[in-house]
Amino acid sequence: MKHEALDQFVPFPGISEFVYSARDFAAVRELVYESSANVLPPNKSTLVYSRLAPLVRNSGLGTFSAYIERLKTDNAERHKAVCALTTNHTAFFREDHHFDHFLSEVRPQMIRKLGAGQPVRLWSAGSSSGEEVFSLCMTLLGPDKVEARRLLAQDLAVLATDLADHVLVKAKRATYDADALAPVPPALRSQWVREDGQGGGTVVDPIRELVRFKALNLMGKWPMKKAFDVIFCRNVMIYFDQPTKDNLVARFADQLVPGGHLYIGHSERVSGPAAAQLELVGKTIYRKIR
Repeated sequence: MKHEALDQFVPFPGISEFVYSARDFAAVRELVYESSANVLPPNKSTLVYSRLAPLVRNSGLGTFSAYIERLKTDNAERHKAVCALTTNHTAFFREDHHFDHFLSEVRPQMIRKLGAGQPVRLWSAGSSSGEEVFSLCMTLLGPDKVEARRLLAQDLAVLATDLADHVLVKAKRATYDADALAPVPPALRSQWVREDGQGGGTVVDPIRELVRFKALNLMGKWPMKKAFDVIFCRNVMIYFDQPTKDNLVARFADQLVPGGHLYIGHSERVSGPAAAQLELVGKTIYRKIR
């Protein structure tokens, strides 16, 4: 990884090698991988500079090499730097075939379980700024508030986790502009979004209160004790190498109830040990074999 970074390093225009060098970029790549398993491609040297330069300036250290030395011993600053380098692109009802499948195939099962007094658990892993998990909750609760109140009164819990603290702050605020809310189906939007009069709005309290947002590094220990009926982890694994992907999917499979569903990103696939536990039931949709 180091040699690759050194060979393909592109200096940031106007910045001297004393401030930011190829060796600095290689060191950042190593630290990020060690902390989060995210693989920064060798062509991301300018992105690393633009994302970390404000932190370097605020530190008062002056150079990337001095800042990197701090990151080796200052866990809080290291976490801040890793979060600054994460990609947090998301959208409401992104990859809508997942929500179509969830609505037609999974939601009826959940309604039956809740009606029988059984728990239902959902997890949005790598939830970013909340659009995914709120899309999932809107789809589950539906446009009928009477039915929604009945579901909310049952043993239903939704977890949303992300590594980056700043996106969790936005997710908890649950306020989005007009462009962000455009993909939300009108029937769901009218029930679950409080409009601001300018095309934007805020997700209403019943859903906000349903979702627990937590900071979580997927590479670390998972504190959840109960298994999940559904796990969404989409367009997260594209930043990992293959052994990390295989290990993560195996952990997801272990965290699902028998018959539970795992939804992953459009360019992601299940491989490794979990392939024996998960069967493909739709486009990038897997069900845990009983």
